[in-house]
Amino acid sequence: MTIIRAAIVRIFCFIGAILFFCLYLRTIILESDMIDLQIEGLSKSFGESILFSGVSFAVEERQRIGLIARNGKGKSTLLKIIAGADVPDEGKITLRSGVRVGYLEQEPDFKDNLTVIEACMQRNSVVSQLIARYEKALECGDDKELPALMEEMERLNAWDYETRTKQVLSMLKIDRFNQPVCELSGGQKKRVALAAVLIEEPDMMILDEPTNHLDMSMVEWLEEYLSRFTGSLLMVTHDRYFLDRVCNDIIEIDDSRIYRYKGNYSYFLQKREERLQNLAAETARARNLLRTELDWMRRQPQARAHKAKYRIEAFYKLQEKAAAMRDDASVSLEIKSQYIGNKIFVMKALEKAYDSKVITKDFYYTFSRFEKLGIVGDNGTGKSTFIKMLLGKVSPDSGIIEVGETVKWGYYSQEGLQFNEQMKVIDVVKAIAEVIPVGGKMLSASQFLQHFLFSPEQQYSYVYKLSGGEKRRLYLCTVLMSNPNFLVLDEPTNDLDIDTLQILEEYLREFKGCVIVVSHDRYFMDRVVDHIFVFNGGGDIKDFPGNYTDYRDWREEERAAAAKAAAVKNAKQTEQKQSYRSTDAKRKLTFKEQREYESLEVEIQQLEEEKSVLEQEMSSGTLDNNSLMQKSQRISQVIELIDEKSMRWLELSEYV
Repeated sequence: MTIIRAAIVRIFCFIGAILFFCLYLRTIILESDMIDLQIEGLSKSFGESILFSGVSFAVEERQRIGLIARNGKGKSTLLKIIAGADVPDEGKITLRSGVRVGYLEQEPDFKDNLTVIEACMQRNSVVSQLIARYEKALECGDDKELPALMEEMERLNAWDYETRTKQVLSMLKIDRFNQPVCELSGGQKKRVALAAVLIEEPDMMILDEPTNHLDMSMVEWLEEYLSRFTGSLLMVTHDRYFLDRVCNDIIEIDDSRIYRYKGNYSYFLQKREERLQNLAAETARARNLLRTELDWMRRQPQARAHKAKYRIEAFYKLQEKAAAMRDDASVSLEIKSQYIGNKIFVMKALEKAYDSKVITKDFYYTFSRFEKLGIVGDNGTGKSTFIKMLLGKVSPDSGIIEVGETVKWGYYSQEGLQFNEQMKVIDVVKAIAEVIPVGGKMLSASQFLQHFLFSPEQQYSYVYKLSGGEKRRLYLCTVLMSNPNFLVLDEPTNDLDIDTLQILEEYLREFKGCVIVVSHDRYFMDRVVDHIFVFNGGGDIKDFPGNYTDYRDWREEERAAAAKAAAVKNAKQTEQKQSYRSTDAKRKLTFKEQREYESLEVEIQQLEEEKSVLEQEMSSGTLDNNSLMQKSQRISQVIELIDEKSMRWLELSEYV
């Protein structure tokens, strides 16, 4: 009996183990299904420079990750490797089966012979090839392949692909769809590439600096768009408001390793500070202990020979740990500005236009001492032209600009990043000055570069080896080394890492001179400026007292008030019409109105029939692009006519 019981217990234990294993296996399978991307042990270096080592993390479905690191630490390289545009030295990348990835690189490249719309179609090769196959099967009457292609078109939402492409391009202020790509600026090409990724609607987006070359209205639109995006997202951006509102995870590359924070940018700042404090405390303890151990190790070899071997080994490990203090160097911008007088600059009756495009119109302004001005507005409203007029690089059509004698400009421009790529970093600075005055001291070119995080090894490296952000930092260095008292910064935040931006913000806040900043970085503007010029286009420039967030809040309140006023006005007009109709209900139609009423019924019927025919033609899939555009324009006109004539018919029907 005991043997039978023991056998039954063993059987139940065996069945329980099998069930537990099945449940465990099911959990693993379910979890693996939720992971879009798995990275294991990824390493990359260039020569002796290690970008990252042993990087491992996963991107789950619907997860939105922001990638943060200093310039030159491998952010863009990591994205390139994940997207398949580069290869790692070591490691493994695994994408979930069937996951479609959309990748926006930092500097997109298109074939020059393509138009804007063709460039978008070509970037999304999966959808464009599917459309081509569908059109070919339709032309050949291939009834066997058509059902499967139609199902795939439905799955990829490809039926209205061209229409969606034009809509997204329009939101990004690209409206010449047939313009050759070779005629576009670098910023416009970046926007076309961004549009192509968004239109593709992939399962996972990999975006490298998506907010670069976008004005504030476009950034806010993109922020809203990505907030509604249902796929996963891995992104590099310096826009801190954007990070905070779009991402729910932050990954930081620091000291060639990664640190992960389960929260947005605000949460990251808090937890990163805790991590650094813990690291500093741990390092301080290690150094205190090291001093004790060092005293022991310095004794005579005879005395030390009797000590335990493990203590000697522990000393060397402790020495390594104490030496592993995190490099907390940051860009130091403590450069003393020159004296600036009370007269800065005055603009009187300033006018500037290019053909029908008006930049300024009868503009007056007097700049005050120590003023910090931000300039915002949509692309193309004349922000850069305005500051070039101030600097004397562009002449106004009429008006006067008077600049004070003590003003010494420091100009950081979008186009100013023009180094000889074959020069060494230190030679770029030496070509301007061998010694630089900083805080009452004279620094050599090498010492000055170290203030900007350029190590001795990097100083003697060639410019072409620098990352885009490091080149921007070098450019900023060349602007500030002349000790200006009036800084004009045109899009200074592009490609700079967050650490550099934070230091630049603090410098500008304490800067004993004048500042004008043109930037789309809302966080940067909020911290630096005390008032803003809003360029609305057509020469309309509004001076708003406050930062960008203050202006945005005021604008939203104004729009809400205007909408409320319009609603009240419409309600009153409706009430007046109803009152008029009730008092005039007994009126009869005149002969002319009766004829109009009868003809309207016929015309509306004809327009409805035309609309139906146009809809069938547009959905047939047989029209070329030009015909489709013509039909699209005509159907819009027909719909407007139907609405207009229907309203008139309703008015006349009151008296029939």
